[in-house]
Amino acid sequence: MPPSTTSESDRLSTRTKWAILFGGGLILLIVLALAAEFAIRYRQARIHGTAATIEKFYTVDERIGLRVPIANLTLGHVSTNSLGFRGPEIAVPKPEGTTRVAFLGASTTWCAEVTGNDKVWAHLVAEGLREAFPRAKIDYVNGAAPGYVVRSSIKNLEHRVAPLQPDVIVIYHATNDMSAELRQLAQLHGFTSDGASASPSWFARHSLLWDLAEKNLRIWAAKRRAQASVGHLSVDVATLGSGFRNDLETLVRAAQQHSGVVALATFSTRLRAGQSTDQQLSASASALYYMPFMTPSGLIASYARYNEVIRDVAASTGAILIDGEHTIPGDAEHFSDSVHFTDAGSRAMADRVLRALTEDHSVRKVFQQ
Repeated sequence: MPPSTTSESDRLSTRTKWAILFGGGLILLIVLALAAEFAIRYRQARIHGTAATIEKFYTVDERIGLRVPIANLTLGHVSTNSLGFRGPEIAVPKPEGTTRVAFLGASTTWCAEVTGNDKVWAHLVAEGLREAFPRAKIDYVNGAAPGYVVRSSIKNLEHRVAPLQPDVIVIYHATNDMSAELRQLAQLHGFTSDGASASPSWFARHSLLWDLAEKNLRIWAAKRRAQASVGHLSVDVATLGSGFRNDLETLVRAAQQHSGVVALATFSTRLRAGQSTDQQLSASASALYYMPFMTPSGLIASYARYNEVIRDVAASTGAILIDGEHTIPGDAEHFSDSVHFTDAGSRAMADRVLRALTEDHSVRKVFQQ
């Protein structure tokens, strides 16, 4: 048998080379990941003014058991006043002769996606009312917060908004209640392991790069399922919205106890029936992230059902109906995702709210006193 030509030192040298290659490759991957993380944070800061996650804006008010925005906070394009509402300072108690407008809703009224407090549709509505009624002294309260459902707004109204003595209250809710109801149905039919929305992993909570990758993977998988038309929740939309109806009517009647005028707005989405298949998949991307068991057509029908409930509640309570949800074009210019407005969308939302308010006799009476 011939003697081995590979010495022990040669074998150690080979192992060392592979270890160096592996270590160098690992270091390169880490450097690239850190560079990508920095790039994403830099881009988010350029667009939104901050790379902070949405959770950095909130705290839990243990007194009332409600998550609320942090007072006197400025992060990027979002700033809150000393009472913890997004928008300018307001006087407490309300000055004599001031007409105060309050807005109740969730992230689509909070509007983190627009480029400043002055681009939020609630702020634009207040500006428009001042132009329409130049003799009136008008201020406003944006009582919205991301994640709120109607029951959250009931508690928020009672403890935080009603004490500010609003004269007009505008309510804009639907998508969070609808998402919660559909997730419960999905759980009942075995589509999800629990009734909660997809929760980000530990890595996603600490890395924007990982968070973006997780979201895109989930959205991609949901779109694939939608295209395949398999594994979807079949919903009888006529049965949807009973809990939403009860909660919304409770909120409206509670608001009417504190304000002479209450208005309900139907809910606008980027997703529309007349769009192509590709347009619908793109328009429903963020909605499918939270409801991957749905299809675009199912989402369209569900949103339509919830808007039908909003119209019914407005009729039964005597609230002003702010209709025309499709007057806001369903495209990327007006929506940053399935439901949240860009600056242009926020302007269009303000226009439809203003149109309904200024044309209503009871509203005109309030501002012309």
